Amino acid sequence: MALAGVRVIELAGLAPAPFCGMILADFGAKVIRVDRTKVGMALDTQARGKRSVAINLKTPEGVDLLRKLCVQSDVVLEPYRKGVMEKLGLGPQELLKENPRLIYARLTGYGQSGSYASAAGHDINYLAMSGLLSRLGRSGEKPYAPLNLLADFAGGGLTCAMGIVLALLERTTSGKGQIIDASMVEGAAYVGSFVWKSQSIGMWDRSRGENMLDSGAPFYDTYQTSDGQYVAVGAIEPQFYKRLLEGLELDAGNLPPQMSSPDWPELRRIFTECFASKTQAEWSRIFDGTDACVTPVLSFDQVSSHPHNQERGSFLKDSSGEESPRPAPVLSRTPAEPCIASDPVIGEHTVEVLEDYGYDSAQIDQMLAAGVVECNAVKAKL
Repeated sequence: MALAGVRVIELAGLAPAPFCGMILADFGAKVIRVDRTKVGMALDTQARGKRSVAINLKTPEGVDLLRKLCVQSDVVLEPYRKGVMEKLGLGPQELLKENPRLIYARLTGYGQSGSYASAAGHDINYLAMSGLLSRLGRSGEKPYAPLNLLADFAGGGLTCAMGIVLALLERTTSGKGQIIDASMVEGAAYVGSFVWKSQSIGMWDRSRGENMLDSGAPFYDTYQTSDGQYVAVGAIEPQFYKRLLEGLELDAGNLPPQMSSPDWPELRRIFTECFASKTQAEWSRIFDGTDACVTPVLSFDQVSSHPHNQERGSFLKDSSGEESPRPAPVLSRTPAEPCIASDPVIGEHTVEVLEDYGYDSAQIDQMLAAGVVECNAVKAKL
């Protein structure tokens, strides 16, 4: 796999950092999640392919152990607020002195500098600060946050993973590591570059929810079908719009011009009535194989059984039968090989990991007895 041989230490966190770690693990990196001791269960639902070591960071011995693991690795991924790692003496400046090749990724909401650097927040806050939230929502309604995807995962975990891979690539020529300051505010804003940079061509001149691509246009929206399901319509270009009208059995000569925005409410009314006359499956049969840009809105229960997704193997099941998306993109020579084993319990691989990092049985037993580390390998096999 593409990242085979890369060692990653991931400090346990919530959502964005675990997603970043899972991406790296899916593509071959050896990702070790560092958990706290005396914790009942992990909240990491994106632990696929990772190993877990439980370390008591309230002890000097635990901090020293983590230091040794970090400096023997290629990447450190930490999700804490500014200053937390420095208080432990494990900040990037200290660790890079010991291992100049180390890549130290810091994934936070507001970044490592600025007046909000130490502030608490969540996806909706970071999205608000990026400017994007002001553009999301229906006409006449308040801004609407679309799940916690844009800042946490697109602007956070995925962008941080890209930064890590870029730093690994650069290291092949310089031989040096570096610090990655991944701000979810800036990551979300960067994902939204198209919105920012297309303002000059008039694509966003109208208020929220009244533009072509934000649900303002009737030919770029969702419609309910007669069975209570939905279809998505994205017939922007004239040739695609023509196919849409043909499928709906509408005569363009009897309709307002496609790009006449004052007439969009009337067009939407007509489309709404048309789509409500047939089931989702009937519309799929009508539009499949055409270029009308009409697709069914599939639920999580439906996606893996859709013929296209089945043919590509777009979704996979783990050993417990839980379904999730296959890693993307698909590389031709070194594709991801996601682990299908159950996610690790806290401390499941403590002994195994310490052995990999050069500790002998006596040293490991001593740390276990002193409460510096915790091993739950037996529990995992029950």
